[in-house]
Amino acid sequence: MAVIYEKVALIGLGLIASSLAWGMKRGGLAGEITGYARSAETRDIAREIDMCTVCDSACEAVQDADLVILCVPVGAMDSVMAEIAPSLRPGATLSDVGSVKRAVISAVSPHVPDGVHFIPAHPLAGTEHSGPRSGFAELFDNRWCIIVPPEGADRQKVEELASFWRALGSNVDEMDADHHDLVLAVTSHTPHLIAYTMVGVADDLGRVTDSEIIKYSAAGFRDFTRIAASDPTMWRDVFLTNKDATLEILGRFTEELFALQRAIRRGDGEHLHDYFTHTRAIRRGIIEAGQDTAAPNFGRTTGGKT
Repeated sequence: MAVIYEKVALIGLGLIASSLAWGMKRGGLAGEITGYARSAETRDIAREIDMCTVCDSACEAVQDADLVILCVPVGAMDSVMAEIAPSLRPGATLSDVGSVKRAVISAVSPHVPDGVHFIPAHPLAGTEHSGPRSGFAELFDNRWCIIVPPEGADRQKVEELASFWRALGSNVDEMDADHHDLVLAVTSHTPHLIAYTMVGVADDLGRVTDSEIIKYSAAGFRDFTRIAASDPTMWRDVFLTNKDATLEILGRFTEELFALQRAIRRGDGEHLHDYFTHTRAIRRGIIEAGQDTAAPNFGRTTGGKT
């Protein structure tokens, strides 16, 4: 593969940024990769594993960069942009990897200098692990990256960013911000909230001991705990910034849950069977689309999506 951007700057050096760095190195997609994280410990780890050229300030990292990717929690976007805006090169592409798009656009857009092309994006990939040591080049392989071009975006710059994500192994699609946030509320945000809740319920249920929860965890509960182990700062920001869509889907979920409660209470096996048959078909569709495997994977040390 050929170099797509001469210099790429990663602001935030966690799982996604680390995987981006290794993916760029695997494909030879960048001439130079710089990075910055607020935590000195994180910067030291990134240097230790030779992830990229680690800078001592965000402004230094983005200096003369052709592509700048914000890999920080959604709640930090505003302050980070205020800091780096004066150092962005005219003609550069500015993007992000946030799980929410409308809130990111609202936070970032007021700070974008004239001549800088802001093109938000969201790779639907991740694991329950965090930090620079948890990244790996294959994270984006056959996962989707959604690009959310603002109105009037330079199509050449959009296509260039799409080519970059494809070269990292991703499938690429485009959406508007509000539709993206609704889709992700269904496929990611609300399931995470339910997982956090179920693990919390198990912890609060006095008749089931901690040792029993750990010893007898079936696959469903194990997956809940894996999801609930995700970065708490990131997920706090996701729910606070995608409030409307998440509350809408939670309302629908509550209605469905009440219907299932009623069917169980009344012994309505036909309703339960029909419902489970329908949802089983959705699972088959996910496997057929190559977004998961039907094979058992009880360890689940890699993979997953956000």
